[in-house]
Amino acid sequence: MLMHGYSRLGAGANSPALPGLQHLRMNPNGSIVGGGGRGGPEKLSNLIERALYIVISTVFRRRGVLLFAPVLYILGMLLYMGSLSLDSGAKRVTGRNGGGATNSGGIVLNEPRVPGSLYRSPQVFEKLWPYMQAEGNQSSNVLKSVWQSELRQGWVPCINKSNSQEDLPKSNGYFIIEANGGLNQQRLSICDAVAVAGLLNATLVIPMFHLNSVWRDSSKFGDIFDEDFFIYALRNKVNVVRELPEDVLKRFDNNISNIVNLRLKAWSSPTYYLQKVLPKLLELGAVRVAPFSNRLAHDVPPGIQGLRCLANFEALRFSEPIRTLAEVMVQRMVQNSSRSGGKYVSVHLRFEKDMVAFSCCIYDGGDEEKREMDIAREKGWRGKFHKRGRIIRPGAIRRDGKCPLTPLEVGMILRGMGFDSTTSVFVAAGKIYQAEKYMAPLRQLFPLLETKDTLATPEELAPFEGHSSRLAALDYTVCLHSEVFITTQGGNFPHFLMGDRRYVYGGHARTIMPDKRKLALLFDNPGIRWDNFKHQMQDMYHRSDLKGTEMKKPSASLYTFPMPDCMCKQAETRSENGNTI
Repeated sequence: MLMHGYSRLGAGANSPALPGLQHLRMNPNGSIVGGGGRGGPEKLSNLIERALYIVISTVFRRRGVLLFAPVLYILGMLLYMGSLSLDSGAKRVTGRNGGGATNSGGIVLNEPRVPGSLYRSPQVFEKLWPYMQAEGNQSSNVLKSVWQSELRQGWVPCINKSNSQEDLPKSNGYFIIEANGGLNQQRLSICDAVAVAGLLNATLVIPMFHLNSVWRDSSKFGDIFDEDFFIYALRNKVNVVRELPEDVLKRFDNNISNIVNLRLKAWSSPTYYLQKVLPKLLELGAVRVAPFSNRLAHDVPPGIQGLRCLANFEALRFSEPIRTLAEVMVQRMVQNSSRSGGKYVSVHLRFEKDMVAFSCCIYDGGDEEKREMDIAREKGWRGKFHKRGRIIRPGAIRRDGKCPLTPLEVGMILRGMGFDSTTSVFVAAGKIYQAEKYMAPLRQLFPLLETKDTLATPEELAPFEGHSSRLAALDYTVCLHSEVFITTQGGNFPHFLMGDRRYVYGGHARTIMPDKRKLALLFDNPGIRWDNFKHQMQDMYHRSDLKGTEMKKPSASLYTFPMPDCMCKQAETRSENGNTI
């Protein structure tokens, strides 16, 4: 047994930026990028440049360059960054489909027309819809043989759940964390906390959940996850308690807020924890980290990765009420999918109002859409979208593949890949922006479409209403058991789901990850031929199929890529130190 005060695992190895926002810069001719014409600002800029030239010439002639160098440097930087009062030359215009709009005080450039910069998917659909109809149900059996990667599988879970020691070493103290964010960000924090507790030989207190201003879910750990099972599954690796013992809490005046809150660096290494956190833990008997998110590096030794694997893939399961309803919903999807052998497609659709607003992308709603997005941005991110000197380029954002896919675009992708109108589709989503308008074409393409609101009765959903994380858990479970999962916008939900699906389906994610940069070009081309569109979609599907069995890279997360840390080839076995033999 290891001595008190030391780590059991030993020393190891070592909010999104707003899209499309850049500082104003000046062209070599002195005009501001995005500026309007050759008016006063350009002339003023030229005058300033001439004056600067005269000053520099004079300085050099008088050999005073060392004296004036700092002043000249600062002046030059101010000119380069566009921080002088020249932004009146940036033209504020309103337009449609990427033409530009005044955006809560920010500037949307009247960008030049570049392929892929406009939302013209409805026009593409209008052109291709007759060809989709003409094909009928020729591809109705595509779900029965959708994945070609079956032959490359053979990975199995190989998490070491046992412990050669009868009892865990004496604890070095209590480790308390507060998990923030939505369902899967909380999940990440929980699993990383398990790994850190094991590293520090600490007792983990059941994590508290931060009441997020966006998610607004007051659920506690036991409302979302099976608390008893979590403690039991980790019993041989990490000691977990529901709350601090009374005698420990008394030392902090019965107020958990009095326990020192450590401010840790993001992606901290195990060595950092042993050098900075362990001494505090031994000194005080309890430490807390609030919030605790992304505070442990991805690339850590096998023993620590093993704890992450055990926590995420084995110990964390949803609470009994969530599991019960989710299983009913899965069975209903299977029954609805009888024509494809009980197999169905699931889609994670990120087209809620806040997602559309944050992206700064422009769709086809004109002035009304612009007004709604301005209000949503100001409400959700007050001041961030109209800082002085910031510009927003919706066309560039779209070309870069950062615009949320619309339901119509997802429908066309699936039809192009060969999924016909008899395919059962489950949509996992929050409240879709202008759902009546945007969901209609997806239902037209796939009449057998379900959401949690149609798959479950109002009475069944009533206990979960107002709790976004519990509702997300229902979506997560139905997506997990689908034959095909398509992700549209990234984030923790699809990343965790891809990892879970790899873990469940022999190492293959069975996930379609569309190339959104290529899609921006295709959906901006109303003249595209149906056979060309299908070829592009099927190539995109094939690439997703190949990537389904990707291995974890050092900088990647095992929650998305569980091989080889949490899974082994069937012919391999895992030794006690985590290596395969």
